Amino acid sequence: MSARRSGLQREVLALYRRALRTVNTKPPAAQPKFRLLARYSFRTQAAAVSPRDISAIEHLLRKGRQQLEIYEDPKVRDCWVSTEMVQWGEKNKERRE
Repeated sequence: MSARRSGLQREVLALYRRALRTVNTKPPAAQPKFRLLARYSFRTQAAAVSPRDISAIEHLLRKGRQQLEIYEDPKVRDCWVSTEMVQWGEKNKERRE
């Protein structure tokens, strides 16, 4: 039985799923970078914002949607990943790949 989620939680999860689906539309060589970018962005932003700060979460949702629209463009074939993101990714390996 899953826990009931608020509308805002559903929006955040929908945006995360959309970001992960977008990864699959990118060239195979670039997919790990796009996946890392999505995971890093969501995890670090989630840690930086209080769950009770609704206006900040709504702002991050708007910002995330705008950024995702840019990455969804088929002309975008690669993305830049910082060394900080790579180090974070090494520490926080995905459970399933």
